[in-house]
Amino acid sequence: MVELTRCIRFCLNAQSGQDSGKYNTFSAWPAMQGLGRYYELSVTCQGEPDPQTGYFLNIKEIDTAVREHVLPYLLTRIGDQTNTSAIAMGHLMQEIITRLQLPLDQSVIRVQLALTPFYKLQIRSSNMSEVVLRQQYDFAAAHRLHVAKLSDEQNQQIFGKCNNPSGHGHNYQFEVAVRCPLDAKGHINTVAVIDEVVDRVILVPLDHKHLNEDVPVFKNLNPSVENIAKVIYDWLVGPMKEMNLNLQVVSVWETNKTRCTYPAGVLS
Repeated sequence: MVELTRCIRFCLNAQSGQDSGKYNTFSAWPAMQGLGRYYELSVTCQGEPDPQTGYFLNIKEIDTAVREHVLPYLLTRIGDQTNTSAIAMGHLMQEIITRLQLPLDQSVIRVQLALTPFYKLQIRSSNMSEVVLRQQYDFAAAHRLHVAKLSDEQNQQIFGKCNNPSGHGHNYQFEVAVRCPLDAKGHINTVAVIDEVVDRVILVPLDHKHLNEDVPVFKNLNPSVENIAKVIYDWLVGPMKEMNLNLQVVSVWETNKTRCTYPAGVLS
């Protein structure tokens, strides 16, 4: 059994633009017209590869299913509405995955709709009563990796440049993944609610700080990316629960090459 994920990029415009030609499926097709809306839809299917071709599913079938069954639906939902914030996003995500199941032989296990490069919604066929909301943030901070119980030579050997006595800085990025149950009308928690909690609980105490010197929790805790991810999760889980939000995981990027997710395996 394998999982196959295909990302379809497209723009929704007042006029669909589908008649203009299929020119750039990497960037987006239909292409942008004026102030259109750009989206990415990732579709994950599960099944057994054919022993002869090695294919489980031809990716062209996923492309066709999205463009024929999802894009027209999205265009009707947002094309003529002036108040798109009133759309029940939970019902919309349910409708997307439902519309794909028949043309893709009931193989779809999840879909993810990227509404911005940093804000994504995901729904699974195994649990259509909730949506996982993912939102990203950033903060700038300095830190020094150093363990007091080790000698200076040992610290230098383990942490190298990261043991610089004056510290060094990162532009950290982090993502929270929150399970949002659908209410009776198909709505989920708005991202603005999550933004407020993250700003108050995480960004205010961490942004533009020296973690070792300004943040008490790191006085005796080495501020590695692993520990930062766990601290952010621990700080958020309680306040989010008070807001009826179910925090699942936190991922922290120390650089664009290094990411840590805590707790492990929850949403894999």
